[in-house]
Amino acid sequence: MLRSFLLASRPKTLPAALAPVVVGSAAAWSEGGFRPGPALAALLGALFIQIGTNFANDVFDFEKGADTAQRVGPTRAVAAGLVSPAQMRAGMAVAFALATLCGLYLTWIAGWPVVAIGVASIAAGIAYTGGPYPLGYHGLGDVFVFVFFGLVAVAGTVYVQLLRLPALALWAALPVGGLSTAILVINNLRDRHTDAVAGKRTLAVRFGRRGAVVELALLLLAAYVVPPLLLARGAAGGWICLPLLTLPLAWRLLAQARRLDGAPLNDALAGSARLLLLYALLFAGGLVLG
Repeated sequence: MLRSFLLASRPKTLPAALAPVVVGSAAAWSEGGFRPGPALAALLGALFIQIGTNFANDVFDFEKGADTAQRVGPTRAVAAGLVSPAQMRAGMAVAFALATLCGLYLTWIAGWPVVAIGVASIAAGIAYTGGPYPLGYHGLGDVFVFVFFGLVAVAGTVYVQLLRLPALALWAALPVGGLSTAILVINNLRDRHTDAVAGKRTLAVRFGRRGAVVELALLLLAAYVVPPLLLARGAAGGWICLPLLTLPLAWRLLAQARRLDGAPLNDALAGSARLLLLYALLFAGGLVLG
């Protein structure tokens, strides 16, 4: 059973939870206010929200018929019969409860804004595939990921450490949000045929392969424009351009999206998560080194 829940947590997607906290903490360091306690709580809270969201997707996609025998992605626990829907819902509740405990500590540290961030993040995690108007089924998943895994997560991490929100926090959130959304674009590109049958109208379903590739290219462009802009504005030193070392990985990802389809895109999906994590580590290093 534990192994089944580990599978459902989708470990390869968890860099999307780690990256914004790493970058946000580096931004707080750059602003002279890094605090290890709130940083750790933010990291754990982000992980639990991501895991809870993955559990929610597992059960709600199964119930809506999006996960079938024709699925080309990794095994889903509920669809494969490894975990019952009731058990997955219980796991989702536990994950969000653990996230709430982290949020209580952060609320004590940083006040009511943390409550708003936490409630909105958990609600969005459930609403992504659940509820009367699931965001992911109406082409809003990309906006959800960019906002919550980029703007909210990075800015929130900075805020709980500094108790203020400098402009650097918003600049730092842009590449993280862009590369996090890129993971979803690859996922939706891979699944677009089965999603269309299930009535899941992602942007890849609505606009096809060409639209998904253009979206991916724009997201990657946004991510790699930010470091030179920060350098040009004098907001960071030359080390901020360290993430440009990952440009070959980004180019490879775009090339895979252009030529591969279906199950072969699983490798690209894993690569998009690795790109996000490596970019975030280098970006954070650039902020710390000044």
